[in-house]
Amino acid sequence: MLALLTLRFTPALGPRRTESLRRHFGSAEAALAAPLTALRGVPGLEAKTVAAIGTPGPREQAEAELQKAGAGGVTLLGRGLPGYPEALEALGDPPAVLWVLGELPDLPAVPRAVGIVGTRGASPHALSLTRDLAADLARAGVAVVSGLARGIDTGAHQAAVDAGGPSIGVLGSAVNHIYPGENVGLARRLTLVSEYPLGTGPAQHHFPARNRLIAALSAGVVVVEGELKSGSLITATHALECGRTVFAVPGRAGDPRAAGPHRLLREGAVLTETAGDVLAELGWDQGPAAPAPDLPPEQARVYAALGTPATLDDLRGVTSLPLAELQTALVMLQLTGLAEEVGGRWQRR
Repeated sequence: MLALLTLRFTPALGPRRTESLRRHFGSAEAALAAPLTALRGVPGLEAKTVAAIGTPGPREQAEAELQKAGAGGVTLLGRGLPGYPEALEALGDPPAVLWVLGELPDLPAVPRAVGIVGTRGASPHALSLTRDLAADLARAGVAVVSGLARGIDTGAHQAAVDAGGPSIGVLGSAVNHIYPGENVGLARRLTLVSEYPLGTGPAQHHFPARNRLIAALSAGVVVVEGELKSGSLITATHALECGRTVFAVPGRAGDPRAAGPHRLLREGAVLTETAGDVLAELGWDQGPAAPAPDLPPEQARVYAALGTPATLDDLRGVTSLPLAELQTALVMLQLTGLAEEVGGRWQRR
């Protein structure tokens, strides 16, 4: 790992050039020990880069990084070394080194994992759907992958771990530099992954790169809400490039947050409303059903009728409850966080 990390810290050696060196010489150690004449024979290396390979600075930086990682309980995984996620090989430029905090699930070429992404300024309906989707996927033994951003990402992570499943947060900063700050507590419950050294803060150009990792670590990516120019659509593009399935949740006509998913649906994305849609498309088993809440009889009858969004008149017809009792049951379900009214229709939260 020290040799590969040394190459990672060598100026002008990105993931592709690092991998080219590793393959050309058979290992990172051999590349660092190679004479200048041999290094000049590697395609794509500039003279300045060749001169930097094997100099003391990157090795010292790598040694210090390994010490910090050990002290912080951070695991470093190197491409071509044991433990590196095979799923990342779907990328054209997998990171040479991955920083991991927490227990990383097995991520084979097609992992049992699903990415859920969307806008930071999500609608209440989208957040509710996201929570249900992530929780049901977690109960089916699917790891939920997202980017720990506000909005949809946070809702997906929170619901997955609350349901007892694993969730992977892919960061645009180091695993010991949580952004946004309000998610520090949530981050402790996740497995965190980054391609950035310890102490690295968030930067605008990190997030598009982060999105490609979300796509590769997932068998499919669900876009819940997102505008036409958004990170969610970048993630969907990376998913297609990786040969992954793209899912999209339809939204309200005219809402800018629905524009991204609607474009994806027109382009062939899988229309998605429930975890069952995702599991069926990927050919996975459905897993155990969500446990029904323990409710008084009237509330239980109304909750059962909220399998799909329904108006007050719809619910009166299905439940046969008097209007006053129906309204009381709905208010109690709303107060306990089990139901909500969106656009004149009642639905489960």
